[in-house]
Amino acid sequence: MNFPHSGRLGIVRLSLIMLAVCATTTPALLAAVLPASALSEIKREELPSTVSPPADDDGSPNAVPMPDPIETPKPSTEQPASPEDNESPAQVDPESPAEDGSIARPHINPDEPLPEVVYDLTRLPEPVRRMRDLIVEACKSGDIQKLKPLIGMGDDATQLSLTDVEGEPIEFLKSLSGDTEGQEILAIMEEVLNAGYVHLDAGTPQELYVWPYFFALPLDKLDARQRVELFKIVTAGDYEDMKQFGTYIFYRVGITPEGKWAFFVAGD
Repeated sequence: MNFPHSGRLGIVRLSLIMLAVCATTTPALLAAVLPASALSEIKREELPSTVSPPADDDGSPNAVPMPDPIETPKPSTEQPASPEDNESPAQVDPESPAEDGSIARPHINPDEPLPEVVYDLTRLPEPVRRMRDLIVEACKSGDIQKLKPLIGMGDDATQLSLTDVEGEPIEFLKSLSGDTEGQEILAIMEEVLNAGYVHLDAGTPQELYVWPYFFALPLDKLDARQRVELFKIVTAGDYEDMKQFGTYIFYRVGITPEGKWAFFVAGD
């Protein structure tokens, strides 16, 4: 087919225009004009495989620690506690004084009638009155050494403390005194023996004559006159302190019916 020269030029221009248009057309525009069925024709193996996250291991920083395996507890082989094991130990009252049988702690039963308070020295057995007078005479002298033959020696010596006494008895008595010569303790001893006395445990191996009588009476049983006599020996402050014990715990003197000076002690 023959085209005139001007026609050929027109065809050439049209072709060039079409090529330019095709060159500048975006792939997205071309994809839009493709039939939808073309996507289904893509083989599956041509698609990129799904990437699975790597499994966590012990070395991975994102690893979640697994709990320890559950262990079934083993049956106990221990024997059940017996009822005796659950019993509490015997309770000891810390306020109760020890029953040591000391002669310086005569037993006073608060449920029994109060012992008679005696001032009459003529009612004392002769050996008791004689020992009492000898002690008072030594106290009045102001010389504590004069008590030495009355105290005795060895196992028969007068008890001067509720605990063991170390050293020479007269030196121990001096150590109890507020002065160096022991004259204060002599004054206390004389004042104690000038008070009324009580006769305890008559007819028993523990029979004693004890000065002052306050030792055998509860403090709350003392009347006004007796408290005046008590304050000749102790101060009001001492009296208040002794109330917690309920009884007189200052110095006292005990003499046996045979005239042995048994004790001169203080405390409980």
